[in-house]
Amino acid sequence: MFWPFSKSNSFFPANAIAVDLGTANTLIYVKGEGIVLNEPSVVALDRETKKLKGVGL
Repeated sequence: MFWPFSKSNSFFPANAIAVDLGTANTLIYVKGEGIVLNEPSVVALDRETKKLKGVGL
């Protein structure tokens, strides 16, 4: 599966993509296109052990 980070579906150099792992939302910015992903950030913790169970969008 290809992540559609750009409208042209091409890969960009490392300095053309920025990822903001915010408190509530995760943003991905692509140079020349702006924000291409703005999704809620999710973190799952085990209430008893306080260990990380999973992360995702």
